[in-house]
Amino acid sequence: MFMAPVVAMAAPYAAMVVDARSGKVLHSRNADSRLHPASLTKMMTLYIAFEAVENGEISLDTKVKISKNAAAEPPSKLGLQSGQRIALRYLIRAAAVKSANDAATAIGEAIEGSEAAFTRRMNRTAKALGMTNTTFKNAHGLTASGHLSTARDMTTLGRHMLYDYPDYYNLFSRRSTHAGIKAVNNTNRRLLDAYRGADGIKTGYTRAAGFNLVASAERGNKRVIATVFGGRSTATRNAKVAELLDLGFSRSGSKVALRKPAMPDYTGSSKGVGKTIRVVTAVKKSLRPKLRPGSGSTPATAVTNVTLDNQGTIVAAAEVIEHDIQTALLAAQTESDVVLASVTPEPQEAPKPKVVTRISTSGGRHWGINVGRYGSRYAAEKMLLKTALAEMSTLDGSLRKVVKNSRGFEANFMGMSKETADLACRRLQARQITCYTLGPS
Repeated sequence: MFMAPVVAMAAPYAAMVVDARSGKVLHSRNADSRLHPASLTKMMTLYIAFEAVENGEISLDTKVKISKNAAAEPPSKLGLQSGQRIALRYLIRAAAVKSANDAATAIGEAIEGSEAAFTRRMNRTAKALGMTNTTFKNAHGLTASGHLSTARDMTTLGRHMLYDYPDYYNLFSRRSTHAGIKAVNNTNRRLLDAYRGADGIKTGYTRAAGFNLVASAERGNKRVIATVFGGRSTATRNAKVAELLDLGFSRSGSKVALRKPAMPDYTGSSKGVGKTIRVVTAVKKSLRPKLRPGSGSTPATAVTNVTLDNQGTIVAAAEVIEHDIQTALLAAQTESDVVLASVTPEPQEAPKPKVVTRISTSGGRHWGINVGRYGSRYAAEKMLLKTALAEMSTLDGSLRKVVKNSRGFEANFMGMSKETADLACRRLQARQITCYTLGPS
């Protein structure tokens, strides 16, 4: 039986073309109009999923339990059932290739615990990427009041997807893939087959949005990204995108320096801003006889900046990051043999403070655990706090520490015995939390 092609209502049209290598705008029309993005939304859902996997928040092999909320999402969907468990990698495939709404919701719930919390993370990430005119209300892109974006913002997101997580980008060029319970076909396969050099990225359709597409293609040393909102049908949208890609290749230079976009910076949050904290200890009351009148002496005040190294040593420092200070204060509360200052009386002299700079390491508390690597200090500190609250029995008394290296920010718990570290890791791994032990160094 003949099936008439789906034709959208007269949704507003917008377009954007950029040279992917430099980000230079080659063409735009209504690029800043806030419109319904439809399933282009899933680019952000997938971007955060890749970020979470790389940061150690979740594994591709994590078995995600499908909620009633996710299973109830309308088509397009994979057909997930409430209570079913499926590996995250299959949810990612389904969302990227088939544009499955149930898979997108399940991804968000797996990473942040609820779709509402995940939506808040989507909006924080959009802000960090410079998507200034985008507001997300869900993880899948079905029409919702206030769920809006622009051709410019979605082009920006497409470029970040390409350069920030290149190891995952090949997903978008797969004509089909297996999504755990069945094989699924790519919603963009017509353009991928018809346009030379096309290798992604994402389609979208709702009645309110029309037929949307963010597409990328590479020819020789050139790469172009084109975005269309408001297409009337799949065929007319693909034809327009092909026209825009041709325009982009004709206008882009053959010798353009590659300037990858910067990774998102989340440090704008007040929670992630480092501070220098001064720890002041003063003798406010003395039980010794008062000094004779006229001596001019005043109670001694010891002022020091402190931080904590890997062996648990309080060290004088000129600048101290907030999380290290918090760790030092935690150590002071949990180790009974830490002495911040002591005063020894001397005849006819004002009290002089002494600062003891060693924390006891009795009991072999030289071990620790690592619970992931993160893209920002804030993300690492958040994971440490979340893990500490989830596993209080074994992590009580340990020291939360973020260590920056060339690959990111390591989230560590230090000051543990080998047995406690091993037990903590086993318990965390049972909760699907990435963990490995750190030996004495």
